[in-house]
Amino acid sequence: MPRLFRLATPLVLAALASLPALAEEAPRYNQISLQAEASREIAHDLMLVTLYSEAQHKDPAQLAGDITRSLNAAVERARQVAGVKVSLGNRNSHPVYDDQGRRIVAWRERAELRLESADFAALSQLSAELLGELKIGDMRFAIADATRKKNEDTLLQDAVKAFGERAQLATRALGGSGYKLVSLSLNSAGIVPPPFPRVAMMKSMDREAGAPAQEIEAGSSQVSIRADGVIEVQMP
Repeated sequence: MPRLFRLATPLVLAALASLPALAEEAPRYNQISLQAEASREIAHDLMLVTLYSEAQHKDPAQLAGDITRSLNAAVERARQVAGVKVSLGNRNSHPVYDDQGRRIVAWRERAELRLESADFAALSQLSAELLGELKIGDMRFAIADATRKKNEDTLLQDAVKAFGERAQLATRALGGSGYKLVSLSLNSAGIVPPPFPRVAMMKSMDREAGAPAQEIEAGSSQVSIRADGVIEVQMP
């Protein structure tokens, strides 16, 4: 085989091998980026309450013991209520200094108890009872994971449908005969809770420890799924 032909053969094979890559990199025209969103209001079905015990004492060991006994009693009481999930939250202590800031005169400690339940009435009543020993730090409402996932699955289908309708509208506006879907991503746009006046409710519960639980309006949050994609309009 002539030497010139031997050298040309690898070059020809390399050029042929690059053709698919060049075809893949060919520019696409009439591409449009679109966005569609599906959302709905979902009622809160989960109540979360954070209670805490806080005290100050010169003896840190006695202080820790008092806090622990207070929490243990609250945990034991909470476990007696069906449907209430009980867990311990943050616990911390810090020294208290004199007016000159030089000498430690006492220790202050705070420990949290977190309660969670789908039974608002039961948890509200329990929280009111525990206020005899503890204080309320936070009360809020949320959407349970199972409820959120179920609604997001439905919203995903709605978002895809809305994207398809918008793609057809854009195709007609450009005078196209149809379109190809180039890419599509589906993402949760998050949960947007409306303002909720929980502070007033917390203060009313704090004023009367052990008072009967009041009626609670849990409210709702908006859950959204967003579809972002690119289409290629086919021209006649």
